[in-house]
Amino acid sequence: MRPHTAIRPPLGWLLAALLGSAAAATAGVDVGAGDVREGYERADYRTRSSALTSPTGDGLDLASRAQTPPLGLPPLPGSLPPLRAEAVALGRALFFDRRLSANGTLSCGMCHVPEQGFTQNELRTPVGLEGRTVRRNAPSLYNVAYRPLLFHDGRETRLENQIWSPLTAPNEMGNADRAAVLARLAGLDDYAERFATIYEAGLTAETLGDALASYERSLLSGDSPFDRWYYGNDPAALTEEAKRGFEVFRSAGCSSCHTVGEQHARFTDDGFHNTGIGHRAAATKPPSRIQLAPGVFTDLTVTFDVPRLADDGRFEVTGVEADRHRYRTPTLRNVAVTAPYMHDGSIPTLAAVVDYYDNGGAGVPGQDSRIRSLNLSAADKTALVAFLRSLTSSDVNALAADARSIAIGDHR
Repeated sequence: MRPHTAIRPPLGWLLAALLGSAAAATAGVDVGAGDVREGYERADYRTRSSALTSPTGDGLDLASRAQTPPLGLPPLPGSLPPLRAEAVALGRALFFDRRLSANGTLSCGMCHVPEQGFTQNELRTPVGLEGRTVRRNAPSLYNVAYRPLLFHDGRETRLENQIWSPLTAPNEMGNADRAAVLARLAGLDDYAERFATIYEAGLTAETLGDALASYERSLLSGDSPFDRWYYGNDPAALTEEAKRGFEVFRSAGCSSCHTVGEQHARFTDDGFHNTGIGHRAAATKPPSRIQLAPGVFTDLTVTFDVPRLADDGRFEVTGVEADRHRYRTPTLRNVAVTAPYMHDGSIPTLAAVVDYYDNGGAGVPGQDSRIRSLNLSAADKTALVAFLRSLTSSDVNALAADARSIAIGDHR
């Protein structure tokens, strides 16, 4: 069990984003640090948020590393140009620069926190500009280079274009338009000079997209205990319980969406499915009991309306009725460090995810027919969670350390 620190509010994601340098080595960058909130209902809950106060580490040659992806991953798609080290480095700097937001307070790395699996463990959905609500969970960026469609609803096809959605969304980074972002960057530090050195066209909407996409594509993460057992033929790499969990995973039908190939596994079919979560969320009533702090709850004596952001999933992109409440299949790689789960972050733990599917999902109209009651035993569930934990890659700490190898971009 990991050591714990004193009880603190769940603000580790903010600490990680606001602190740019401290005397810490790579070994001190720990994915899983922060407020994972397992057991948050107990009064003796202990957070690890203070572990995020020293986020510095050693850099990696991410571009060279991408030429030979880690065990268990396929080669990068042939349609992608080779990653250039200088573009990756520029993209890394931009990713953590809060000045890309309209008021200089938010960076990409504040919703995709390296120590929290390049997502946010502490919030179901991120907080955007000036505290505005973001309606969907922040997807992890591990292995995003392999994704043919991006966002939970698959509305974008290229990372170079994808970056503009969060940059210009009023409830995310809040910029008025692309021109506003480019004008601000042109006057900051040495960005214009760096772009001119790397790109013949200099700083443009296209080259900004390329730089950020280059860094995001470099976040390849494989070589998990499962990979070393299944693809590396090391019988000792996986526990017997996790091996049994893999059999449960296949026999229960999980692998029909979270696919495993003969040579590599991305643990996703890149399809869109109705798991029942979207319909359930739309029908959820306002709470009658809320949690104020670890172990502290209060029963409400008044009724109130909860503002809801409509979310119809893939339907919003295609207009096809059958796509209502369908969302992209997430990869299961590093799933143990990328909680909370589902497109809305509504399920907090792996055990709760297993329970949801074991119970047959929400049982609502339109739910994928493959989701049915599984009647798993307690031992089956424990083994399945052990298997899912075995998908945590050996390189997650190194990737987080690389992310913290630069100063946060609000320095002068």
